[in-house]
Amino acid sequence: MRWLRLLACVVLLGALVVLVTKPSSSASIFPQAAPCTADNLTAPYHDVDSVTSFGCVGDYAYLWATIGTEPAEIGVTDLLVYNTKAGAWENAVRANYCTGDALPAYIKQQACNSN
Repeated sequence: MRWLRLLACVVLLGALVVLVTKPSSSASIFPQAAPCTADNLTAPYHDVDSVTSFGCVGDYAYLWATIGTEPAEIGVTDLLVYNTKAGAWENAVRANYCTGDALPAYIKQQACNSN
C-alpha cells in the first residue's frame, strides 16, 4: 500500500511538472509601447528641419516642428497615430481626431489647439 501511494505521488508530481512547463495557447502577449522619440515621430515627414516639442500618450502623439529654412521656414503642429501593424507613426488628419473625445487630453491640448 505504501508503494502504491508513493507511485501515485510520483505520477501526480510528473503530471504537474508537464502542465506547468507546457506553453499555454491562451497566454497573452502584451503589445509593444509606441516608440516616442523625435526621430520616430519625424519619420513620416521628409522636410523637418528641427523639432521644438513633442509628446506621446499611448498610440497618439503631437509634434511641433520647423520645416524649411530661412526665409521660407514655417512652424507646424502635427498629430500622429501609431500604426501597430506597421510598427510606425503616421500622420493623422486633425479634423478627424480633434473633435470628440478620441484623443487623450494632453495630446488634444497640444495638437488641436495650435496652428
